[in-house]
Amino acid sequence: MAKRTAKGSARAPRRTDSLSRELIIQTAIEMLDNGGEKALTLRALTVRLSTGYGAIYHHVADKSDLLAAAADDVIAGVLSGAVADADARTALRRLALGLFDAIDAHPWVGAEFSRQPWRPALLDFYESIGRLLDALDVPENARFDAAGTLVNYVLGVAAQNAANARLRVGSDTDRETFLENAATQGAQIDPGRYPFVHAAATQLGEHDDREQFLFGVDIFLAGISTLR
Repeated sequence: MAKRTAKGSARAPRRTDSLSRELIIQTAIEMLDNGGEKALTLRALTVRLSTGYGAIYHHVADKSDLLAAAADDVIAGVLSGAVADADARTALRRLALGLFDAIDAHPWVGAEFSRQPWRPALLDFYESIGRLLDALDVPENARFDAAGTLVNYVLGVAAQNAANARLRVGSDTDRETFLENAATQGAQIDPGRYPFVHAAATQLGEHDDREQFLFGVDIFLAGISTLR
């Protein structure tokens, strides 16, 4: 039976099993995915986990620490999903796509890494990219710029897609309708002054964000091949 506070309101029963850091992080990820950063408060987390603040603070310092740990966990999943025996080009492509997909599925991750770019998981990601560039014979003096270019491209495109998704939250406009509306507006652009933009706008309704992203990665791979 639930206990009652001094004011008579019901208090949620406390959990009887042990609370792990892993469970806290996974629950935080679910809350972030469902409601964004505003949905993740330590108070809401204690209610969700049927525990008290002390149990939470035993594993994380504060909300900032929890956000960072959640982002690390997502990126660690990308790294663990990479195929170790794949050739360097394939592995690099998979890592880039893995990060893109992770941020697409968890839009808050990109914002977190923009605030804390030196998080361990992102450093591990950079290190993996560096090793693969080495395996692809990219000269050492070009490796830093090449790695930065690729990661910035991934984070930039994924962040833009996440921003577009947030704009549609709460509206009746799904992605397909959004693109169709954009294509309709693009069709009204003066083809005499903007021939490329006018032609490109007609393809908005049919293009696939993921395939377009991979096309950019392939352009990057083609470019670094000239650095050998």
